[in-house]
Amino acid sequence: MHIALGILILVATIVAMEGFAYVAHRWVMHGPGWFLHKSHHEPRTGNFELNDLYAAIFAVPSIVLLLGGVHLGWWPGFGWIGGGIAAYGAIYFGFHDVIVHQRLPHRYVARSPYMKRIMQAHRLHHAVESKHGTVSFGFLWAPKAEILKTQIKQRGGKTRSSAQAD
Repeated sequence: MHIALGILILVATIVAMEGFAYVAHRWVMHGPGWFLHKSHHEPRTGNFELNDLYAAIFAVPSIVLLLGGVHLGWWPGFGWIGGGIAAYGAIYFGFHDVIVHQRLPHRYVARSPYMKRIMQAHRLHHAVESKHGTVSFGFLWAPKAEILKTQIKQRGGKTRSSAQAD
C-alpha cells in the first residue's frame, strides 16, 4: 500500500473516531455504561477512576487492527486504521486528561478560541448533576457555549451552582 493512502486512512480514522467517541459517550457512557463513567463525574480520590477502563476497552480494536495489518498479513489498511484509533486515543489523552482535567501537572492556559471553546464545553458537560440533561459529548469539537447553555435549559439539566457562573 502506498504511504500516502495509508496516511489518508489514518487521518480519516482520527476524524471518524470523533464521531464514534461522541456516540459512545452520549449513548453508552451516559447510558448502560454509566456504572463506569459515573466515576468521571465525581471527585477523583486517587490517580485512577473506573472510567479509565474505557481507555483499555477502546485500545483492544486498535491493537488487533495494528497486529493484523502489520504482522498477520491482513489488508495493510487495517494497520493504518489501528494506528488512527491509537492516535485519537493519544490526542484524547492530551486534550481531555492532561489539559482539561489536569491529571498531569502543567501550566498550560488556553488562549486560542478553539481551546477556550473545548474547555468551556467540557466544563458545561460536567456542570449537569446527573447523566441526563448533559450536553457536549464530543472531545475535539464542541458547539459554542451559548448553544450548550440553551441546550441544558431545554433538556432540564440541573446544573451545579458553580458552573452557572460560566
